[in-house]
Amino acid sequence: MPDRSDLARYRAYLQEEVDSASLYRAIAAIERDERLAEVFRRLAETEEAHAAFWEDKLRAAGAPVPPRTPGRRSRILAWLARRFGPQVILSTLAAAERNAGSGYADHPESRATAMPGEERSHARVLRTLAGTTNRGVEGSLLARLEGRHRLAGGNALRAAVLGANDGLVSNLSLVMGVAGAQLSGDAILLAGLAGLLAGSSSMAMGEWLSVQSSLELYERQIAIEAEEIEAVPAEEAEELALIYQAKGIPEDQARELADRLMSDRDTALDTLAREELGIDPAELGGSAKEAAATSFALFAIGAIVPVAPFFFLQGSAAVATRLAISALALFLIGAGITLLTGRSVLHSGMRQLLIGTAAAATTFLIGRLLGVAVAG
Repeated sequence: MPDRSDLARYRAYLQEEVDSASLYRAIAAIERDERLAEVFRRLAETEEAHAAFWEDKLRAAGAPVPPRTPGRRSRILAWLARRFGPQVILSTLAAAERNAGSGYADHPESRATAMPGEERSHARVLRTLAGTTNRGVEGSLLARLEGRHRLAGGNALRAAVLGANDGLVSNLSLVMGVAGAQLSGDAILLAGLAGLLAGSSSMAMGEWLSVQSSLELYERQIAIEAEEIEAVPAEEAEELALIYQAKGIPEDQARELADRLMSDRDTALDTLAREELGIDPAELGGSAKEAAATSFALFAIGAIVPVAPFFFLQGSAAVATRLAISALALFLIGAGITLLTGRSVLHSGMRQLLIGTAAAATTFLIGRLLGVAVAG
């Protein structure tokens, strides 16, 4: 026989389901795309069935069943959705569904039912919907179709430009600070080389850790998805159908497509990884070591520019040459950024030149002040 704490938990779960169903109904009422509205109505129907489950539990225990009245938080979220659009609350709903799925899996009354899987499926569908535009087309896909957003090769180009920029600005600032302290040319060269090696090594280690962690995370997510395909294929097929409906495919076609894809486990895993997780399995072959080596090289290329003149020149000639080639490199990096932004070459180049010059001037003044203080 359920005790008082069990009854309190039943009532809490009932209220959560009532709140979720109310929100889905509210979103469906304001959604302009009828196919998306139908997705939300189906989610609401599932939540209402879950609410009925907890009502039955309360009746069986002889406890009073409270009316299905949405709570204050649910009413506030519904107002936000009506005022600013459904997108503003989808992430919140996804988190709530994910938590509900975890909670249901921990309790004997719901563990053996379909509810834990349905709640997890709802969370994944909502995350997918949160990443779509109002017309059900993903923004990145829309950008590719339009052809105006300069994304082709953008990640590699961005890494190259910004890696070289980091090396140039940081090492230029370093050697200018040392020069401001009125140290010798050999000291400037040594400081510059030390900055190059330290900065390049730091960038390489950070890049290796970032790429390796991402690969491990993606592989883990794909492994979990593979387990779910084996354990609950019907739920995964339903989830995939809802995702395709959210993208604008009619319900019957979405279900047919999902069933066809789920008939082959490898195809199903590849599709769910792309559609649900946003992961392209073909891109998981990247090497963390290659990324680290590339990051090291790009930073070093930028960092060597303000140091190179001191290998061949001395005194004021080395300083003047360093400033000239660093200024040119800053302008060229700014111009290279226009390949990503589409802005004016002159505007971007001059902006980068001013930023780099300001950083170098600041460290020069600090170095001069410190040098005077130490000498005094």
